[in-house]
Amino acid sequence: MKNVVYFNSLFDIYKDLLTDKEQEVFKLYYADDYSLQEIAEYKNVSRSAVFKMIKVVEEKLENMEQILKIYLTRNEIKQVLNSCKDEESAKKIAKILEMEL
Repeated sequence: MKNVVYFNSLFDIYKDLLTDKEQEVFKLYYADDYSLQEIAEYKNVSRSAVFKMIKVVEEKLENMEQILKIYLTRNEIKQVLNSCKDEESAKKIAKILEMEL
């Protein structure tokens, strides 16, 4: 389950850096919970081609995060804001950063 949440979070951050095909297959697999076989039939490709694309996208997302560290930074900021005693200021900062607390 952690992988699903993690990869969906990375996808939300970095999706614009992926191709349209990569985005579509990723969404079908991770967001819509399609099986590899269902995606293969829908896209008229082999199951192994779908599996390979999913792995390529996962690697791309992880590489982007390793370089840019946006996911990590957002989580660190959330932790600081959640521990902030001034709740009003924390909410204002979260709004500026477009984050959910």
